[in-house]
Amino acid sequence: MKAVTEEKRPLKTLDRVISKAGLGSRVEAGRWIRGGRVSVNGRVIKDPDQWVDMERDRVRFDGKPLAARERIYVLLYKPTGYLTTYRDPDGRPTVYDLVADVGTFLSTVGRLDLDTSGLLLMTNDNQFAERVTNPESHVPKTYLVKSSLLLTDEQLQQLRDGIELADGPTRPATVVRLRDSAKYTHFEITLTEGRNRQVRRMVEALGAHVLKLVRVKIGPLSIGKLPIGTWRLLTPAELAAFAPTSSTATRSSAGNHSAP
Repeated sequence: MKAVTEEKRPLKTLDRVISKAGLGSRVEAGRWIRGGRVSVNGRVIKDPDQWVDMERDRVRFDGKPLAARERIYVLLYKPTGYLTTYRDPDGRPTVYDLVADVGTFLSTVGRLDLDTSGLLLMTNDNQFAERVTNPESHVPKTYLVKSSLLLTDEQLQQLRDGIELADGPTRPATVVRLRDSAKYTHFEITLTEGRNRQVRRMVEALGAHVLKLVRVKIGPLSIGKLPIGTWRLLTPAELAAFAPTSSTATRSSAGNHSAP
């Protein structure tokens, strides 16, 4: 008897299809869908979780065919005091306030917490974001740290070798002492993983805490002389530096994409 095989189709929920096209966040897409602004194959769909075949179904927004927006890649110098969520119920500022003039919806590539400043990538290219944030890619991220205490050479070596945290030991890191003041140590650390609040937790494991944390580099990208609170587009050469290799192209998307 001949076996029947069913071709695997690229299915996504309708709200994700709208968001991936660069029109807005999934929350916004859900609101538009429930408002009757989206049709699939000529029929208005009001369920954001409706499955859509990306190759066969015809999706329209406000009566017009859904077309993917131009791919945009932004490097933002995030100040402290800004969230990386799209909206905050308490009305606190978000990084989206800083890129409102980009002209299309962007998602953050990973996150920086409220009290961390520095280099933040934003894009409407989900595949690019996945290459950068996938833990298996081991894209290095470099931070400048101000510690609340003077750290010894032995303590900095602990950071290099790996610190035992609640979620397991950290990967080896590159650590460079920059300078010491009367009370504080300033150092640079480069990680190849991105656990939640990782730098802060590593320093806390040494009995100190982080007074200042700035991300200055992701992979080959440096924040350079970009003024804080401003953004610029990535150059073609910078974008090419993140092009997938044969080994990274097939990696899965599982893992924690949070940043320190």
